[in-house]
Amino acid sequence: MSTFDANGLMAIAAAARPFRPVEGTFVVGVTGSVASGKSALADQLAPILDPATQVISADGFLFPNRILAARGLEARKGYPESFNLSALAAALNGLRRGPVAIPAYSHVTYDVDPAAGRIVDRPVAVVVEGLALGLDRPVPPGQAGLIDCLIYIDAAEADLEAWFVARFMKLWENAEADPSSFYARFRSLDRAGAEDLAGTVWREINLPNLRDHIAPLREHADLVVTKGPDHAVTALGVRRP
Repeated sequence: MSTFDANGLMAIAAAARPFRPVEGTFVVGVTGSVASGKSALADQLAPILDPATQVISADGFLFPNRILAARGLEARKGYPESFNLSALAAALNGLRRGPVAIPAYSHVTYDVDPAAGRIVDRPVAVVVEGLALGLDRPVPPGQAGLIDCLIYIDAAEADLEAWFVARFMKLWENAEADPSSFYARFRSLDRAGAEDLAGTVWREINLPNLRDHIAPLREHADLVVTKGPDHAVTALGVRRP
């Protein structure tokens, strides 16, 4: 998991606070490419916004693998059509009003994990991280959106690819001792073969998704966090509320 430096985190938190509503739950979204550091930023930013902040992953709203397989969408996982977008929108909307059931996802099994879901009840603040967060972007003038402050993590495509391959290889390595891991099926490959597979997945699936569906959100984000090759924050762009 990438680590954000303390100064960068404080700057992001300070830039996000003016978007906080006068009352009710403060919903912050964190989006960007696969492997850009969304979950890391969400986990590290949450306690700075408020000690009681909840973190939610949009990955829990992916359709289960069996449904993706039935619809022929296995190779489109992470694309908008692979998410239950109506359920995600309903959950974000419901956070402000009462208890909401939040499903969970496992990167180890590469599927929704029914046993790990939880109930979230009108938290002070929520950071929701993941793809498919452009549900209400751009927000019509004078109307409140599902997400109060959308943060986009930006980085060079070459860096994103390197981070994705590194994450893939870590999961591949861990699968040696975990036959239940989705990545155990790739353990017959040698290291070079696994790295080649990761690169192919990036070029044929994740990169087109980034260019066609994720990167356009950068223009509608409230904060744009730009990262360098070492994950350090190099720039912070802010759209004033």
